[in-house]
Amino acid sequence: MRQKSHPTPVFPSRLPDVGTTVFTVMSALASKHQAINLGQGFPDFPCDRELISQVNAAMLADHNQYPPMAGITELRQGIAQKISALYGHDYDPDTEITITAGGTQGIMTAILSCVSPGDEVVIIEPAYDSYRPSIDLAGGKTVAVSLIAKRDDQGDVHSYGLPWDDLAKAINPKTRLIIINTPHNPTGMIWEKTDLDRLANLVRGSDTLILSDEVYEHMVFDGQHHASIASHPELAARSFLISSFGKTYHVTGWKIGFVAAPARMMQEFRKVHQFNVFTVNTPMQYGLAQYLQNPDHYLGLAAFYQAKRDYFRDGLKQTGLKLLPAPASYFQCVNYTKLDRPQAKMNEADFCTWLTTEIGVAAIPVSAFYAKPVESGVIRFCFAKQEQTLLAALQRLQTL
Repeated sequence: MRQKSHPTPVFPSRLPDVGTTVFTVMSALASKHQAINLGQGFPDFPCDRELISQVNAAMLADHNQYPPMAGITELRQGIAQKISALYGHDYDPDTEITITAGGTQGIMTAILSCVSPGDEVVIIEPAYDSYRPSIDLAGGKTVAVSLIAKRDDQGDVHSYGLPWDDLAKAINPKTRLIIINTPHNPTGMIWEKTDLDRLANLVRGSDTLILSDEVYEHMVFDGQHHASIASHPELAARSFLISSFGKTYHVTGWKIGFVAAPARMMQEFRKVHQFNVFTVNTPMQYGLAQYLQNPDHYLGLAAFYQAKRDYFRDGLKQTGLKLLPAPASYFQCVNYTKLDRPQAKMNEADFCTWLTTEIGVAAIPVSAFYAKPVESGVIRFCFAKQEQTLLAALQRLQTL
């Protein structure tokens, strides 16, 4: 006998404007049409077997119960040593570093720890899609400024610049937090030391905090160096630094990252952290602590991904797509508006749908990284793939 149905109570949504992310949508579309997925940012090649062995050894050594809330001491010490060696800032591993369930959890927890209802948070669009919902859940107000889209003589976007005038206007006594992202997703642009100096000038004398999303810190190319917030003492004193082992070691599914911040800020961060995840996978922490001891595992990452970038860019030059600079991250943006096809007049979302269903290669519209889509004819590919995957994608794209 069919049971009588009962209505589910109606309640107001905490995120009424949020739907399924574009990454999920495009990945599902790629799967449905058997397209090569260069949309969502994850590698399709395996991680180092040595890392797997070290995690396995930790499991066999019975490191399978709760670790300390902030993360195991060995891993926090390793992170502190790495940051000190690379960026010259000494974080106390006991009071200033916390292991998180990926970069996204670190971002949300940092926001929840310092943003109160009515506080303003400045973000720079195009922006990673977790920033705004996290601000909304904290009761804050998002104030968005946009990267400057630099255009050539034909009016096509060819690169991006930081919006210093708009950023200066956005900062006021209500500004609790500014979120920066370098290397940048989706454009791949990077902040330089002079940019950090300029940011310091804008916030000096205020109580404004910084959240620096640096999950692609080890993917900076052509001999350039990553300008971490940790390398700028004045900014480090007011900043959350976010990074990710998943991005660095090709294990995005492990969802392990870390946050570093001054002790006073970290104290507030941990108050939230202990109640939204409490702690993070124990054997993986032990495995990562061992693996981190060899700096070659992250110092070699720039050359590894630069080779993939160069291979992919060389192939894209045989298409009608116009390449934007790709100085960092594992993303390549292209402009499609000069293709000799009617689809060149499509908006970015429709073009990506067509590219996936008809050409067989999935990409992400850069317009999706804005709260209100800004159309510039630019889409993003991920080149963190095996060479055979990139070759197959290029062969399809070269039909454009």
